[in-house]
Amino acid sequence: MDKAVSYIVLAIPVFFLLIGIELLFDRLRKTNYYRFNDAISNLSLGIGSQVSGVFLKVFVFVGYLYLYNHFRLFTLPGFDTGAPTWAVVLTFSALFIGVDFFYYWFHRLAHEISVLWGSHVVHHQSEEYNLTVALRQAWLQGAFSWVFYLPLAVMGFEPIMFLTVGSFQTLYQFWIHTKAIGRMPAWFEYIFNTPSHHRVHHGVNPKYIDRNHGGTFIVFDRMFGTFQVEEEEVVYGITSQTNSWNPLWVNFQYWVGLFKEVGKARNVPDAIKMLLLKPGWKPDYLGGVQPFKEVTPQSFHKYDTHIAIGLSYYIFFQFVLLLAGATGYLLVAENLEWLTKLMFAVLILIALVTLGGLLENKRWAFFLEILRLLVTVPMAILALQTVINPLAVSIVVPSIALISLAWLIPYHNTLKRTEEESAVANA
Repeated sequence: MDKAVSYIVLAIPVFFLLIGIELLFDRLRKTNYYRFNDAISNLSLGIGSQVSGVFLKVFVFVGYLYLYNHFRLFTLPGFDTGAPTWAVVLTFSALFIGVDFFYYWFHRLAHEISVLWGSHVVHHQSEEYNLTVALRQAWLQGAFSWVFYLPLAVMGFEPIMFLTVGSFQTLYQFWIHTKAIGRMPAWFEYIFNTPSHHRVHHGVNPKYIDRNHGGTFIVFDRMFGTFQVEEEEVVYGITSQTNSWNPLWVNFQYWVGLFKEVGKARNVPDAIKMLLLKPGWKPDYLGGVQPFKEVTPQSFHKYDTHIAIGLSYYIFFQFVLLLAGATGYLLVAENLEWLTKLMFAVLILIALVTLGGLLENKRWAFFLEILRLLVTVPMAILALQTVINPLAVSIVVPSIALISLAWLIPYHNTLKRTEEESAVANA
């Protein structure tokens, strides 16, 4: 199981190499594809998704494996079946199409069923469009999407092959999150999902909403009537802006709002409809369905915050350390005891939340960040002393923490003033 899933973890250096190339292109061409706070938010959500996936994938795999072992109709050629290479390749290809087919239906229904939208909305919240958006994933999406793939287990596709194909199908979708690539050749655009097609999918222009749900292939959209060609300039984001860089809040904000509205329903049928019909559906007595507003890049106001330049550098420094630590964690997580695995996961998620809070000039993030730094020291020493000289670790880790504290503390008053000024402005 872990060999298949680790393809995504192993691809992390390639992801960041390509992001670096796109960022260089952005700076040289002055295209303004990137904003610091948005990019950090996207990448933080990607890290959180992988960390939460360490725990979710166990349940996902067990469900698929159970159906495969007890209810499969056929035993198709797989990696461990001893079948001829040609048969394995043929099965792999058929499974790739199958995975993409069921991905299309999960993805489409995640846009068309309100409660499912909460498991996917995170990916659409960014109001920019660059390669970091590909890594912006909801932390609980896997808890909902796995059910859609269970027919493949019943058909008899080997579990390890299913996980491998799923990884490759996900990896394909990385490169389509860019504005740096225009149109591909016509034949390619007809069969495969491309940056042009996927830009449409991320648009809040009324004609683009709930279109182009394909993963690798675009043919399912053409077959089932959800295809839309890219025409007018795309405006990115969601119709109800998130207005936060806090990765924990953005994962649950939609559901919190949805269940608050459901609680206002006057009867059970209306409550059920609010959960199962399209996002935004409400009975007339709660305001009814609101039409989508026409938007243009000029009329759409992106969420933004401004922090001291030194604090931005601090956040970037901490993020680089966090990224290295999280990557190491993902590579060794399968070998850790359950409690240790959970403790490090919680520490990583807390770090992501504090950096998001600092991007919003929140004072609570300042105090939580100090606490995190103090807790990180013994845990980092414990984790690293088996792979690096213990004496070096005992010197380097506390030194980094002290430098971080000295760097952060002067910004306490800045955060305090900014928050007070914001409160006055919003009064």
